[in-house]
Amino acid sequence: MSQDVPLNWYLIVAACVFVIGLFGVMTRRNPIAVLMSIELMLNASNLNILAFWRLGTPNPGEAPLTGVVFTALVIAVAAAEVAVGIALILVCYRVWKSADVDRYDSMLG
Repeated sequence: MSQDVPLNWYLIVAACVFVIGLFGVMTRRNPIAVLMSIELMLNASNLNILAFWRLGTPNPGEAPLTGVVFTALVIAVAAAEVAVGIALILVCYRVWKSADVDRYDSMLG
């Protein structure tokens, strides 16, 4: 992080992005919008991971890239989550003929 931007600004932005994602998950009825809101929450956690990694790393060019590797792992898991989520949405749409998440209360149909 630059000397001009303190850590708490990154944390405030990440908290705001997480709250926006949480609000989207709780209020949206469209499953694609719910998946996008989950992605916002994961990106907020990635921002926190990178901010704390940079805070604990005095010389980022010389230190191990553990924060960056962990963030890449979270991004890979998020991509897999989206693939599985879209597959589930398609199956639910075929069963219920609706894209409303309130109707997805069981997999029995």
